[in-house]
Amino acid sequence: MKYLSDFISLIFPRICAACGNSLWKSEDVLCGSCEYHLPKTNYHHAFENPVTRLFWGRVDILTGAAFLYFNKGSKVQRMVHQLKYKGRKDIGIFLGELYGLELKYSPHFNSADIIVPVPLHKKKYMKRGFNQSEQIAIGLSSAMNIPVNRHLLSRIKSTETQTRKSRFSRYQNVKEIFSTETPQNWSGKHLMLVDDVVTTGATLESCIRALKVIPGVRVSVVCIAAAII
Repeated sequence: MKYLSDFISLIFPRICAACGNSLWKSEDVLCGSCEYHLPKTNYHHAFENPVTRLFWGRVDILTGAAFLYFNKGSKVQRMVHQLKYKGRKDIGIFLGELYGLELKYSPHFNSADIIVPVPLHKKKYMKRGFNQSEQIAIGLSSAMNIPVNRHLLSRIKSTETQTRKSRFSRYQNVKEIFSTETPQNWSGKHLMLVDDVVTTGATLESCIRALKVIPGVRVSVVCIAAAII
């Protein structure tokens, strides 16, 4: 079996999702150096932070946070690109677990009753084969022992990509495109809404508005990366 494993590694080398260097057997997804130097925001330590402030005056949330800073050409962008467009679901789960290990000690997030990933429209889901936000949610769930609900929130309209759109265009593009199912079952619950990257917050705002039809519901927002403009 060892020889077979070595042969497979030769043909399909295990490489770091951030820098592209080979991984040691003890490493998974990221090499030790890239994991150590992840550009963490530590937003979850502060109730008021750039993610939370995105929603001030727009929608009511408990709090929000993002794990990493997102910059163009960065290793974080490389990881997110591989997750979304190269089928690297393991990256989402891995980063979700890493962040979950930190959020489980935060009173702002560890009181959540369920984790709700931002959904894809069924056409995009069929094309991509998975939902990247759901993979992150799986990782968070594993670390925090909070269940994931994939069906509470659904995307009822297909929209254009948000890339290169202005703040106003992003908001108009995702206005009223989400709906909730069986909302009566979640009255008064704390929902942790999860997405991959937050930029203007337009998509998340639309999700929150849909969730807010649930009586007494409380929503917190968690993203893997923040590219706030």
